[in-house]
Amino acid sequence: MFHTPTDLLRFEEQAVPETSVKDLNERLWRRLLGPLALNPVEALHKAKLLTRDGSGKEQATVAGVLMASLDPHLWLPGAYIEAVRYRGTHPDSYLHPINASRIEGPLDRQIREGLAFIRSNMSTAAIKAPGRIEFPQFSLRAAFEAVANAVAHRDYSIHGSKIRILQFDDRCEIYSPGALPNSLTIDSLPFRQSTRNELVTSLLARCPVEGAAADVVRRQFLMEKRGDGVPVILRESLELSGREPEYRLFDGEELLLTIWAAKPPDPDSV
Repeated sequence: MFHTPTDLLRFEEQAVPETSVKDLNERLWRRLLGPLALNPVEALHKAKLLTRDGSGKEQATVAGVLMASLDPHLWLPGAYIEAVRYRGTHPDSYLHPINASRIEGPLDRQIREGLAFIRSNMSTAAIKAPGRIEFPQFSLRAAFEAVANAVAHRDYSIHGSKIRILQFDDRCEIYSPGALPNSLTIDSLPFRQSTRNELVTSLLARCPVEGAAADVVRRQFLMEKRGDGVPVILRESLELSGREPEYRLFDGEELLLTIWAAKPPDPDSV
């Protein structure tokens, strides 16, 4: 864990040891600050992507590494997503894995590729009645909100813990490291808005929706900070599968969201 001399800065604003401005990729930080930043170093400091440690040495911040470096996991070993699609309903890496991926890179890429993983590994039933009608296993809009919330709000200070997406025939489980922030509870999640990583969420709010998410998400940017992510997850998943998603907190340190899969339709009933 990193510490500043005052320990008053949020973790995401703290300096990452052994980094410098050279570890921040210009293409990545330009997408956050815009092309008009005439003094890059000054602009990076102002955006809190760059800071100085206690000795005055210029170093990238945690948020800088997460959003503007090509490989955040080099400095924050758990800053990636482990995604696995299992055959059946039980995790068994020896007998039942179908597909597995380690999703790395800046956080906006992790969100897009996390959604793409769920999309490519879920089933979609279809019937002709008289035209083709598709019935996806999961609501992709709910899946996007779930992945985006996990990436934006997890606790990056927990060493060695990563986001896990475990996909089964009957459900999708998303594990996010960290306790609920700021007195949030499982029961209050649909009604209250709070974030652990205010700087990260602000930066994600500047990243456009692209790729696999472009035809799924009904907004322009990855984050809008309106607090409607959890209600969308609950509503859209319930409408599709008939079962409300479940949130559980393990040992006060890891949040699990379970989204239940929709059952394939009976062609005779449609």
